[in-house]
Amino acid sequence: MSEPYVFAKTECSLGEGPLWSARHYALFWVDINNHLVLKKGITGDIETWKFDEPVSAFAQIPSSDDFMLSSATGLYRWSPGTHTRNLILPVEDQNPVTRSNDARTDRTGGFWISSMGRKAEKGAGSLYRFFKGELARVASDITIPNSLCFSPDGDTAYFSDTVTSQIIKWSLNAQTGLPEGPAEIFADISGTGFGPDGSVVDAEGYLWNAQWGGYRVVRYKPDGMVDRIIEIDASQASCPAFGGADYKTLFITTARENLSEEQLAKEPLAGSVFAVPIDTPGLPDPELQM
Repeated sequence: MSEPYVFAKTECSLGEGPLWSARHYALFWVDINNHLVLKKGITGDIETWKFDEPVSAFAQIPSSDDFMLSSATGLYRWSPGTHTRNLILPVEDQNPVTRSNDARTDRTGGFWISSMGRKAEKGAGSLYRFFKGELARVASDITIPNSLCFSPDGDTAYFSDTVTSQIIKWSLNAQTGLPEGPAEIFADISGTGFGPDGSVVDAEGYLWNAQWGGYRVVRYKPDGMVDRIIEIDASQASCPAFGGADYKTLFITTARENLSEEQLAKEPLAGSVFAVPIDTPGLPDPELQM
């Protein structure tokens, strides 16, 4: 496996939500704190779009260049070509305390989205699943929701409330697409001083987790044991995503928020997007079931 390199040299305060779009042949991601969407192809310049509220993640709309965009107030259909968005469904739009955070589409086209306090207020967040026009609350009393991803067969969901230092897994009901039975601990990084942030699962069912504060992404075997560690030149790794022509490039967003001037001097690439070629391909993000 090759060494990580800088894919996009940016200074995102809170880079997050990376999604590879095969239709655009480009990576899209966000800077939550600065209300930005960013885009970059394998070659070429970075494009940006500014919003009037925090935006955090995307889902692919079938047969379209548009995306579903998760924001602080709701789910929107967003058109990059015209930078227009139309509300699909409000989500916590009457709650000024919260904003959206981690999100990912499951194998059946359900879009799982999360909310959290803008200042990470304890227990302020929730987890939802949007499927065929309906929004269901999956969990509540969450502080920093992260690590949403799904096994290749779609039978298992992974999730983390970062403050717990644990990634959990749920079995999913084949009919409803929602969790059934108790959550199990998949990985516990207590004692490392790092926090489990965004995750993604590859074609072999291994989970790749960005670890906030750790300068790293960790690949876990399906049994939760560590398989390998990829180190990057930014401490606050926030979320990984697969992309490229064969989905054998792992992109990693990072953040600059809360780093002192002294820390930033040691981490000049904080807030950039890194990439690393890998041996095992990822899976394309499924399209939404609207």
